[in-house]
Amino acid sequence: LTLAQRIPMDHPARQIRALVDRALERMDAELEKLYSDTGRPSIAPERLLRATLLMILYSIRSERQLMEQMNYNLLYRWFVGLEMDDAVWDVTVFTKNRERLIAGAISQQLLESVLVEARAHDLLSEEHFTVDGTLIQAWAAARSFREKSDPPASGKGSGSKGALLLRDKVESTTDPDARLYKKATADKAVPAYQGHALSENRNGLVVAAEASEAGNAAERAAALRLLDRTVAPKQERDPEQQITLGADTLYQEEKFIEALRQREVAPHVSEYTQGGSNMGKNSLTEAERSDARRSISQRKRKLIERVFGWSKLDRGLRQVKLRGLDRVDWFYRLTIVAHNLVRMRRLIPIEALAH
Repeated sequence: LTLAQRIPMDHPARQIRALVDRALERMDAELEKLYSDTGRPSIAPERLLRATLLMILYSIRSERQLMEQMNYNLLYRWFVGLEMDDAVWDVTVFTKNRERLIAGAISQQLLESVLVEARAHDLLSEEHFTVDGTLIQAWAAARSFREKSDPPASGKGSGSKGALLLRDKVESTTDPDARLYKKATADKAVPAYQGHALSENRNGLVVAAEASEAGNAAERAAALRLLDRTVAPKQERDPEQQITLGADTLYQEEKFIEALRQREVAPHVSEYTQGGSNMGKNSLTEAERSDARRSISQRKRKLIERVFGWSKLDRGLRQVKLRGLDRVDWFYRLTIVAHNLVRMRRLIPIEALAH
C-alpha cells in the first residue's frame, strides 16, 4: 500500500488537501520566487504552507510538536507531502524557512487563491457583508511592560488631537508591537493584538482579513481598509448593485457611518438602546434605521462570530505564539484560510473536488 492509499477516501483531510492543492497551483509563479538558489536545500514553500495549515487544523501547539508527530503520523506526512521514508525537517530550519513566507505576504495570496475556488462554486455574496474584530492575546506578560526611554512630548501622542495614551508611554520588552488592551470595561487589560475580518453573508466565508495593533479606533479603520480591498469603488460598480455592511455597536460612530455613505454602502450597524449609558451616539438616519435589509444583516452577524469562535476554541489564535505584528498578521490570515477551507469542505460536493 502507498501512503495515499492508507488515507480513507471519505476522510475530511482529503477534501481540504484538494482545495489547498488547487490554491497552491494558482500561486505557482509566486511560490517559485521563494526558492533559494544558494546555500543548503530549502523546504518547499508548498510544504511549509501545508504544515502550518496542519498545525491550525489539528491544534498542534508548536513546531517542535509538529516535527515529532510527523515522525509517526502517516496522515500528517501525506497532508504535508512527505513520503514514509522522507526525513522530517529540523525545527530551526522550519522556522527560518517560514520567515520567507512571512516576508512574501504568502498568507494573503493564499486567502485570495482559496476565494477563487469559492467564487467558482458560487459560494460568495458580492453585495452583502459583515465586519467585526476580535482580541488576540499576545505572547507576552503584562509585567514585561516598562516605561519608554524616549516617550513622545506632551500633546504629540497617538490619541485624538495628539493626546498621550498608555501605548505612547510604555511598551513590552518581549513584544514591542503588543499593546495593553481590553474589549470590555470590566475586563482586565492584557498584551494583545486585534484581528479584523470581513465576511460575506451567503455562507459566512471571510473575504478579507488582517491583524493590527490593539486600539479603540483600530476596528473601524481596519473595516474601511478591508471594505476598500474587497468592494470596487462606487464609480466602477453597477448602478443597481447595492452594498450593505452589518456590524455591532462598536462601529456606531459618526465618522465611520459617514465614510460608508461616501462609499455608497448601506450602514446596517446595530444601535445603542435607549436609556443606556451610551445614549446619544447613534448616527443612522431614519431611512437607514428603517431599511428592511438591516434586520437580515443583523441576523447574519452570527456567521462572523462563528469564525472567531472556531479560531479560538482550541487553536493558536486564543494566544498567538509569534511575536511582532508582521508574524501575528501572517498567522492570523492563515487561520482565516483554514476556517474557509473547513467551511468550503461542507459546501462543495466531493465529486466536484475530484476533477
